Order: sequence, then C-alpha cells, then structure tokens
Amino acid sequence: MTIVAGVPIVRDNGAGWTPPPGWRRVQTIDSHAAGEPLRVILDGLAPIPGATILEKRRYAREHLDRLRRALLFEPRGHADMYGAIPTEPVTNDGDLGVLFLHNEGWSTMCGHGIIALTTVLLETGLLPWRAEIHIDAPAGRITARARRDGDRVASVAFENVPSFVVGLDESVEVSGLGTVRYDLAFGGAFYAYVDAASVGVALSAERFRDLIDIGMRIKRAVMTSREIRHPREADLSFLYGTIFTGPPQAAGVDSRNVCIFAEGEVDRSPTGTGVSGRVAIERARGKLKPGEPFVVESIIGTRFVGRAVRDLRWEGRDAVVPEVEGSAWISGRGELLFAPDDPLPEGFILR
Repeated sequence: MTIVAGVPIVRDNGAGWTPPPGWRRVQTIDSHAAGEPLRVILDGLAPIPGATILEKRRYAREHLDRLRRALLFEPRGHADMYGAIPTEPVTNDGDLGVLFLHNEGWSTMCGHGIIALTTVLLETGLLPWRAEIHIDAPAGRITARARRDGDRVASVAFENVPSFVVGLDESVEVSGLGTVRYDLAFGGAFYAYVDAASVGVALSAERFRDLIDIGMRIKRAVMTSREIRHPREADLSFLYGTIFTGPPQAAGVDSRNVCIFAEGEVDRSPTGTGVSGRVAIERARGKLKPGEPFVVESIIGTRFVGRAVRDLRWEGRDAVVPEVEGSAWISGRGELLFAPDDPLPEGFILR
C-alpha cells in the first residue's frame, strides 16, 4: 500500500485490474516526429479489407469513421491528434501498408507519420531491422531508410512519391484578405503555399489561432475557385491544406513552413509532404540543385531536411522524387478502453 496525497492506494489492485467483458480494447503506441503526434494502432481492430491501399482507405472512410473519431478525439485524444493503422502490404515487395487518420478523415500520405511509424516499428522490434522499408501508402510507394544508433533510430529518411508543381503565382479572392497569391503543388497531398508576410501573419506559435483562421479561409477559397485533380487517382484529388512560408528564425535553416491542414489542424512539424511539395517548387523556380539539402523549420522550431533525389517526367509533368529526413521519439504506450455505456462513444472536439 502507498500513501498518495494522504490517501492509501493499493497499487497491485490497479495494476491487476481487467476491463469488464464487452469493453473494446485497443492497443497503441504514441510517438512524435519533430513535435507532431502519431498514435500507432497496434491491436484491437479487425483486418481492413481491400486489395489495394486505396481500397482499404475507401473502406475505412465508409465503415470506420466513428472509430476514427473515438481514437483521436477527446477524451482520448485532441483536435490535433494524428493516427496510423499499419496493415498487411498490398504489393509483392512491400513490407507493410499504412492508413493515416486525422480530425477530418483519412489522409493520402503523411511524412511525419512515415518517420514516426518507422521509428516505432524498428525500436520496438515489431519489424526487424533492415536497410530499407517499403511502405504501401494511399499516395503510392514510400521507401524509408533508418539511420541506426545502437537500439535507437537516430533519424529516418524517406523517398516520397513523385512531387510536382501545378501552378506558380496563382491568385484567389479570399474573404477579408482580398487577392491572395499562392503556389499549388503536390507532395503526396495537394497544398496551397502562401507567403505569410503577404497576408500579414507571423509564423509563430503565439499566432496559431490566426494561422488556422486565415489558412482555412485560403483553403476553402482555392477549393471553390478551381478543380484539384491528381493525374492518376481521383481519390487523391483534393486540397489538403494551406502552407504558410517565411524566413527562418534559426541559423542553418532555409525556410519556415507552417501547415494548416484537414479541419484546421496545425502541424507541429515542418510537414513531410509539405516539404516534398516545397522541394518541387524550389526546383521549378531554379533555386534548388539536385541533392542539395533544403532545411525547413516548423512553428516550434523543429526541423526536417528535404532534397530532390532526381528529376523526372511523370504523367506528362516535370516532377521530382523528393527525400525528407527527420527524427521521431516514442512517447507512450497504452490501451484505449471503450465502455458500452459511455455516453460519448465517438468523442468530441473543443478548440
């Protein structure tokens, strides 16, 4: 027995407690990459059907959305929680598949998620150490390479899907802002890139509510003003977010990115897919050489390093194969419980 704040606590009783029959139990490992959370769902879900990852994503959108909200929303999560569900591979040489989930739905790709998921799988031994991990994501094949430091993963560099520019110096009318100039690019998801100074907002944590408001206004205006079309997959044809760009606040950094995505989530990391699209933009403008590092910091000052591995023509477009490198840490391990009589089975969000 232990005395906690004057109250006798029988610790063994708590450790040995078992949820009543009928309660759903979901095993998780929590992590973060450059500050952006990733909750990895390990057990407690039935296999997700589908011959391809896009088919699995469609099934999840149609049948698992209540579960998505329960796993990520309050009281078990929060408005900016992010999740990953590993699946069996759907290609002959794949090591695993993955579905990413957030406050709005199911993502097509997630760079910080690849970095954190790779770290979790290797450090826990869920996946044996190897030189490369081939991951089937909805946007396409991702190749991740971990840099090992003993039993730890020092960093993960992933080769992303072909990334490309759709338009440079486009303009859109935005309520309360007037004409806003933006670049549109794809890096596993589509983003509108906007110079933060041009809309009068600072890229600081203190201004995160303004960034959400302005970012979502720009996102909705761009979505209304034009069609977003992926060259191959209709399921990828949507605008994921707005990325504000600006000068860095630390030495040795090339730029600061702040991404407002999904339903007003603020990425704490520099955004792996966002950095990929940014690499494509910098190459298109002739500002970045092949293989040259492009260091990007986040709203909290954490960093990813992007580079153009190679240029290519892809689906009739000039594109790049980008690589993004960053580090992740395991932050927790737990079991989420769902009582049948819980009055808030799907959770909720307060912002």
